[in-house]
Order: sequence, then structure tokens, then C-alpha cells
Amino acid sequence: MPRDPGTVPRGAWRTLAACSGLAALLQIDGTLVTVALPDVGRSLHTAPQPLGWVITVYFLAFALLLLPGGRLVDRFGGRRAALAGLALFAAGALLGALAPSFTVLVASRALQGMGAGLASPAALSGAVSGFPPERRGTALGIWGAASGVANIAGPLLGGLLTTAFGWRAAWWALLPLAAAAAVAVARLVPGRVPDAGAEPAAGVLRRRAVLVAVAAAGLSFLVMIGVFFVIEQYLQESAGYSPLLAAAAPMAIAVCVGAVGPVAGRLIDARGERPVLLGGFAVAGAGLGCYGLTNAPLHGLGALPLAVLLGLGLGPLFAGVSRAGLNAVPQRHHGRVSALISAGRLLGAGLGAALAGVALRDGADAEDVRTALTSGAALCLLAGVPLAGWLRGRPEAETV
Repeated sequence: MPRDPGTVPRGAWRTLAACSGLAALLQIDGTLVTVALPDVGRSLHTAPQPLGWVITVYFLAFALLLLPGGRLVDRFGGRRAALAGLALFAAGALLGALAPSFTVLVASRALQGMGAGLASPAALSGAVSGFPPERRGTALGIWGAASGVANIAGPLLGGLLTTAFGWRAAWWALLPLAAAAAVAVARLVPGRVPDAGAEPAAGVLRRRAVLVAVAAAGLSFLVMIGVFFVIEQYLQESAGYSPLLAAAAPMAIAVCVGAVGPVAGRLIDARGERPVLLGGFAVAGAGLGCYGLTNAPLHGLGALPLAVLLGLGLGPLFAGVSRAGLNAVPQRHHGRVSALISAGRLLGAGLGAALAGVALRDGADAEDVRTALTSGAALCLLAGVPLAGWLRGRPEAETV
């Protein structure tokens, strides 16, 4: 009896779990060490100003290796690309844990970023490798929830490790996590997808859905990272929060992102990406606007509705933009499209952090925070909503 084309093989769920874990690891490493930086400076006798390179070098190397990583996935398969990236990532983590100087520590972060860049396209493309196009929203909802929670959980985990064991623990902890990810990838992630045609990559990568997905991914991370940066600085400088408590405060957003992601994924499968992305940008913009334009509290329980609205708005965007881009191209080009979407997110995150830094150059008081929140609302409503409207009502059919 022929299988229903919408049926998901049992092995696809195991592959999804492995790829979600890999993506979460790469996202955690981007923020895990932020809380440890003051201790790094004291231990390695480094002034505060250069400490930012520990973060910057990681994301720069990550971004530079994404497109080569995507090509490796398409040519050799997700398993090989992911394992190569994880080997480089683990080597960088070990070097960082043993680093005798700040220069060596920065070099270790470059190695980690390079490994993450090679592995990241395999994590996204592999997550949907066993799912038919009409069920990929469900898979990406779970994958996006794991990535979204990891983005926010990183500083909290780093703070706990640094407080309990010292800053090097943040690097040591990555070694068993990388080993576990490698075992899961080796056993569960498929190898190369057979080439089913000769259409060149350049043609499919210019499709409207791919371009919109990359732009929307960048915009969502610009807003998310910019808002997180501003709020964390405000909580420490003006609200009197400790660095660990300031890092823990956005966990309400992470809980909402994790809860809404799988639900949004199923809704995307049923209705297509456009209505879900429209709703996500609209809800996030409304929440940011309410707190930016009024005297609503910016910390404590009074700020909880903002966290909920941001989580409900941003949560669906992970799955929506990824499904729109991946379903627009044949599976043999998923590595490149995954790399482009990830590059868009990294570019957005970097721009969001940079703009937040400019906004807070004179300090982080309530007025500065409200200005930043209002700007985020404008981006969601005036750029995000029109971007989502460019998508078709139903996802583009995959070419096979």
C-alpha cells in the first residue's frame, strides 16, 4: 500500500531532534560567555574595551563560513559538514578552556565560530530532510523553539557556570555538549541528498520567497537582539539588577518562544507562511509600541506582558521564514538556502547590537529604552508586515 505523501517517517523525528540539539548548541555558544567577560578581563589582565572581541570574533567567523558550509552540505551531505564543523568547534572550545592569554582566547573563539559556520547549514537543512514540504512547518516550529530558547538561555547558563566554577567552565562545558551533538549527528543525520536535476543554484536562490525569507530573518533578529541588549543594559544600569539576574529576566520571552513555535509550525503547514508572519510581526510591533509610547513599567511583573507579546510575536518567525525559503527550492539546494537564512539572522543580530550600542552611548535610562522599543515597533510594523505580505498566500511548490 503506497505511503501517504504527507506521512512523516519515524526516522525523520529522530533526525529533527539531533539537528535541533545541534542548532541549540551553536546558538548557546554565541551568548554563553557574555556574563563571564568581566571575570575573563580580571583573570587575563585585559582592559574592558577589548573584551567585546570574544563575542565579535565568534560571530564574524560564523558568518564568513556559512556560505562555504552551505555548499559543503549540498555537495557532501549534512552529516559530513556537521561533523567537520563540530570537530573544529570542539577544538576551539578546548583551546579556550586552556587559554593562557587573551590573544589565545580570541583565537579560540575564531575557531569555534568557523566550526559553527560549517555546521549551522547542516542543522537547518537536516531538520527538514525527512519531512515532506507540506509538513516542514511542524519540524521547523520545533527547531525554531530550540534555537530561540537557546539564544536567551545562553547568558543564564554562562552566569551559573561562571558563578559556580569560574569563567573557564563556560568553555569546558562545551566539550561534552559538542561530543553529544557529534554522536547524534553521526547516527541520525542523513548523508548527501541525491542530485535530481541540473538547475543551477544561482537561479533558485534568486526566487522571491528566498529573498523575502532572508530579509525577514535578518529583521526579526535585528529587533530581538537589539531589544534584548537594551533591556539587559537598562536592568543593570538603572534598575539595579545583577548581571546574572539581568540575564535571567528575559527568560519569560524564551518560554513563550518555546511554547508558540511548535503551534505556529502546525499553523503554517495548514495556512501557509504569509498569515503567520503577518501576525507575528504585528503582535511584536504592537507589544513594543505599547511599552515604547506609554509609561508602562520596564521591569518587574509589570513588564511581563511585554515579554509575552514579544515571545508570541517572534516565536512564529523562526519557522515561518525558514519554511518559506526551503520550500521554494529543491532539496539539493537546501544547504545554500539554510546558509543564506542563517547569514541574514547573524547580520540582523550584529546590526541590532550595534544600533542598541549607539542608542545607549550616554547610558541606559528609561527614556532611551522607550525610544529603542518604539523604533523596534516601527521596524516590525513598517518593514516586517510589508515583507510578509510579499509572500504568496500558499507556499511555493518545491521543484524536485
